Amino acid sequence: MAVLRLALAQHDFPVGAVAANAAKVGDLMAQARSGGADLVVFPELTLSGYPPEDLLLRPSFLAACQQELEALAAGTNGLAALVGFPHSEGEVYNAAALLREGRVAQLAHKQALPNYGVFDDKRYFRPGHASALATLAGVRIGLLICEDVWRPEPAAAAARAGAELIVVINASPWDDAKQAEREAVLVARAQETGCAFAYLNLVGGQDEVVYDGGSLLVNGDGTVAARAPAFVDALLWAEFDPATRTLQAEGWPEPDDACSEAVLYAALVRGIRDYIDKNGFPGVLLGLSGGIDSALTLALAVDALGAGRVTAVMMPTRYTSQLSLDGARMQAERLGVDYHVIDVEPTVDSFIHALTPAFAGKGVDTTEENLQSRTRGVMLMALSNKHGKLLLATGNKSEMAVGYCTLYGDMCGAYAPLKDVYKTVVYRLARWRNAQAGGEEVIPAAVIDRPPSAELRDNQTDQDSLPSYEVLDAILARFIEGEQSQAEIAAAGFAADVVHRVVRLVLVNEFKRRQSAPGPRVTCRAFGRERRYPITSGWR
Repeated sequence: MAVLRLALAQHDFPVGAVAANAAKVGDLMAQARSGGADLVVFPELTLSGYPPEDLLLRPSFLAACQQELEALAAGTNGLAALVGFPHSEGEVYNAAALLREGRVAQLAHKQALPNYGVFDDKRYFRPGHASALATLAGVRIGLLICEDVWRPEPAAAAARAGAELIVVINASPWDDAKQAEREAVLVARAQETGCAFAYLNLVGGQDEVVYDGGSLLVNGDGTVAARAPAFVDALLWAEFDPATRTLQAEGWPEPDDACSEAVLYAALVRGIRDYIDKNGFPGVLLGLSGGIDSALTLALAVDALGAGRVTAVMMPTRYTSQLSLDGARMQAERLGVDYHVIDVEPTVDSFIHALTPAFAGKGVDTTEENLQSRTRGVMLMALSNKHGKLLLATGNKSEMAVGYCTLYGDMCGAYAPLKDVYKTVVYRLARWRNAQAGGEEVIPAAVIDRPPSAELRDNQTDQDSLPSYEVLDAILARFIEGEQSQAEIAAAGFAADVVHRVVRLVLVNEFKRRQSAPGPRVTCRAFGRERRYPITSGWR
């Protein structure tokens, strides 16, 4: 019995770029044909991109997807292609079309519609009601879409219908636990059904979501035959032997470094690059404070876009230490970015002078600290407007969670690369990035080792207002990702008064997070579309 030759297109297909996505499909089909593929497979909603959201409510958008699909079908010429698209026939389905012999030969509709986390499929799609089965080169192939494989029944139905191999097309967002979860699910489905699985995933950044690829081959006995690297665009070749129900990868790229810090760093770099490039910005700028968050953000931006597209601005006041000035200058020089120093002290003083009559009888408090941050925000936004570069916010998830940030100040920005990265993880990433630099520290050690400080008053440190970040992040992870109660967190060994204070800060600062910039989702519970708490709420 002959083997079935597959080409899996682990590539980026941007949302809304219907004609460009179709052209890319055509190019990859040509490569697959040249390589002798029997079947070339594309990700979930290839033509529309994922998630297209309310574009799916526009008849003209659905019609454009259908038109491009039919044009691609006409050019199959001896090659079969499985292409994801939104299928409209009165109702709209998340569909996969099998193109062969010049036509749309078969359709598979997604049966399990996720409506949790970042997913909102039930708003847009109707569920399919059966697992599709196709035969190519004598091999019976089940066709499933993303969430279908996370439920036992769709794969079991395909196996009952005679499937030997199940092809799963996906737009599965990455988070720091997702790859292990996917692998466990696929191994379980293979062991339950005896079918081999070819799992293809989308790659690329889309607003807050980052897709990693990370495609997988799993044999019929549940052994993993191959793992594709994360955040790498590639046409992945494989052969399926129906006699043994095994898959053999051919020349799949190997990751340079598969440790957790390397993959997370790659996710953040991909998120930045795709957000900037897909939205047509010439580059980015950011405030470089001499602290670790802005230092890591600068390194990520340079790795994503190149030094020539990045501008860093230091904006000192009387409270800015020499360590901050030296650290910021040193990093900017090492990375070779456009660097400016703008003294904001006179502007802050002018604000204070103008407000003094209205502040009569009021003592100095955080208002004056926030004015420094907001002055910097105004300056950065002016530079962004003048030069057309997108402003990056540099705050992390720990700060965003408890509101240790200033609206219209350090929260200014159109994209926040560290929004879903806890402070303790920021330190890990900074040290990992330095270790990759071949002996020269990209982020000066003095910046990493110093006590964290907003430098808005004399001798200030973050721990004047917050628990240590090790304690804070552990409580936040239990409360946000784990959804644990205060009592449960305290029972795990944390001081009850500290838990109460942290949880209260999270709950009362929802109004700030609603006004924050989007950033790449890299945990299983990011702020934004995935975690939607009411601003006005009596629940404490």
